[in-house]
Amino acid sequence: MNASFGIDHPLLATHDIEGLRARLIAMGFNMTAVGKHPWGTSTSLAMFDGCLLEIMGIYDETLIDEVPAGDFRFGRHIYEHLQTREGVALSALHSTNSRSDAERAEALGLTVAGQLEFGRDVALPDGTAGRTKTTLALLPHAAFPRLSFFLCQQHRPDLIYVPEWLLHPNKVNGICGVNIVANEGNHRDLKRLFGGLYSEITEGAGGFECQTANGVMRVMTKEAFEERIGPLPDAVLQDQSPFVAGMDLTMSDTQVMATFLERSNTAFRNIDQGFALSDPSLTANTVLRFLMHSD
Repeated sequence: MNASFGIDHPLLATHDIEGLRARLIAMGFNMTAVGKHPWGTSTSLAMFDGCLLEIMGIYDETLIDEVPAGDFRFGRHIYEHLQTREGVALSALHSTNSRSDAERAEALGLTVAGQLEFGRDVALPDGTAGRTKTTLALLPHAAFPRLSFFLCQQHRPDLIYVPEWLLHPNKVNGICGVNIVANEGNHRDLKRLFGGLYSEITEGAGGFECQTANGVMRVMTKEAFEERIGPLPDAVLQDQSPFVAGMDLTMSDTQVMATFLERSNTAFRNIDQGFALSDPSLTANTVLRFLMHSD
């Protein structure tokens, strides 16, 4: 399970949520039906134990200013991100207590815009019904808007992390890393940001990384990213502000994953301990890697 400030779920913003959802299903993910938020965003999830993969679009532009958290409007943030390009628009950090975790974030110098609460009705595999309750504490970053975060607390984890829903045919079972591209001139500010949240920073070629409660947060230059992870899509090459460029997911069976990628005609390359998708423009300008990890 995850713990506070661990990687929970970067949001992959896309113009075509149905198309991306179908692509992920073809790759072997068990995706939820497309749902809707009251602030105009649509969503579909692949759920793991304590974290998830979320894709998001806009279903109603007239609602994007609804349900503000202070001056922050969730729907508008996603909408404005998509006016420039597809990609990770916000990243969720796990929370076990959104209020105390937000107080800690604020004490470390992060801006806490406010909180949002929402829920959805669910039907469990055994036929019983329930309603989820989720609290978000929004942490927008004025200087680096694509590195805005929010804390996500699930008050009814029993209605989210349902064992049957955590099983994916491709044997993917979690998130183990987020890969951020940032010009070297921004690294000092980002070390200050992440150094407050996480206890140890490890220097590396072209950047640094820190261990969260659920996976590694890496920061590197574009040159280091392309050398260590792979080519960036054309859509992001002109970005000067830091952004999430890739996600690493864990899997328990390389042969099963390879079979799904081949059957879905998804181009990929072999890397140490797994695979990397070759065309990130097909996954909202986000380089997805799948790394071997036992259940």
